[in-house]
Amino acid sequence: MARTLVIIRHAKAEHVEGRDDHGRALAGQGRRDAPVIGRWLSSQDVSVQVAVVSSARRTQETYRLLAAELPGAPDPVVTDDVYYASAGDLLEIVRALPPEATSAAIVGHNPGIGMLANALDDGASAVEGTERMRAGFPTSSVAVFSVDGDWATIDPGGARLVGYTVARG
Repeated sequence: MARTLVIIRHAKAEHVEGRDDHGRALAGQGRRDAPVIGRWLSSQDVSVQVAVVSSARRTQETYRLLAAELPGAPDPVVTDDVYYASAGDLLEIVRALPPEATSAAIVGHNPGIGMLANALDDGASAVEGTERMRAGFPTSSVAVFSVDGDWATIDPGGARLVGYTVARG
């Protein structure tokens, strides 16, 4: 059974001197970009059954704004495990997704989230923008993968990139 995995880097966050990183909110640009992510996913007929979101304020705001544009978007599973997670940590989160879910989204931070997208990519995709994904995974990046088999058995190189964009509003 093919599954869909959506990997999202949070939208642009504010930089306020003295504010802790975890509490940073979205900047104006980020508040405009986040809904574009949801509209793009909807235009691609991508649905999400499970959403795992970093506990950082900017990722939660990104998900809330994109979910408002994505029909049927679930309430997020908010966890500290995605904050500062490496690609390996994030891969373990993917492997632990509910086996009955056929689609899931992970909303997190670089470098881990971009490294995960690149690690999962089987390299066989001709999706426009793939080189941009490989070059840095900027804020508001969204990579959609098709995964054959169970979440628990996914390995690096085990997913086919079927969509990619950097959502800008």
